[in-house]
Amino acid sequence: MGIVKISDELHEQARIASKAMSRSINAQAEHWMKVGLLVESNPEMTYSAACKKLLDDARQNDTTALMQKNQKIA
Repeated sequence: MGIVKISDELHEQARIASKAMSRSINAQAEHWMKVGLLVESNPEMTYSAACKKLLDDARQNDTTALMQKNQKIA
């Protein structure tokens, strides 16, 4: 973890977006960074496709973690 310095204007935009999306300002900034990384790496990817990929990846990670937990219990 580290500190990222951003402009006051961008911070204000993140504050407004975070309020609308019920996220913390840090969570909103992290969301924008994740989407930005995906779209920069895949220029043909739309915002909607990037969000879907993030959701799919999160679901896959949760499923994998649950399976590993169940294997340890068994």
